[in-house]
Amino acid sequence: MEKIKILVVDDESRMRKLLRDFLTKSGYEVLEAGDGEEALDLFFEQKDIALIILDVMMPKMDGWQVCREVRKNSKVPIIMLTAKSEERDELLGFDLGVDEYISKPFSPKILVARVEAILRRSGKTDEDDVVEAGGIHIDKTAHIATIDGKQMELSYKEFELLTYFLENQGIALSREKILNNVWNYDYFGDARTIDTHVKKLRSKMGEKGDYIKTIWGMGYKFEAEK
Repeated sequence: MEKIKILVVDDESRMRKLLRDFLTKSGYEVLEAGDGEEALDLFFEQKDIALIILDVMMPKMDGWQVCREVRKNSKVPIIMLTAKSEERDELLGFDLGVDEYISKPFSPKILVARVEAILRRSGKTDEDDVVEAGGIHIDKTAHIATIDGKQMELSYKEFELLTYFLENQGIALSREKILNNVWNYDYFGDARTIDTHVKKLRSKMGEKGDYIKTIWGMGYKFEAEK
């Protein structure tokens, strides 16, 4: 069985080696790029890269530019690394379709756990692979969501969030519970992460965005019309 390929993009060779060592130990095949241009060349050349770990600050082409170019052609999961922890950077990342956002310094073990969580969900093929409610149809195996037969353009995390809502219809979900289940238990985030994704998800759902009810001071609840 071929190993899953992960592209690590960082201009610091020590960081690349650190991530390569941990990911290789976990059974992944790791490809490396030291700048954005090299990253894009590798990505389009290989065709079968399953996930990208992408640093923001790099020469020639920064992480944001790389992300924009990749997103023109692919929905491959992207984990963004940055030395900054400013909210506007995180929001920009989500706007560009970044699936996870990790500030340096971080624990390599935590990063690997997030990689595993993303890949596990993207390849999930259990028997309950279709979820439907109120004209929304989700095929978890094909990773496709439609509203009244029209396919939605969702990021990886938006798809996971919508799936989680449909699987928990009528249940009041705290932000903490959503973080733990959609972003996994090893995610150290806050309410802004969820609120940002819910806002974008609602806008993409059109009128059916109203199915996601806000429970003030707690979180959200998904209720589809019968």
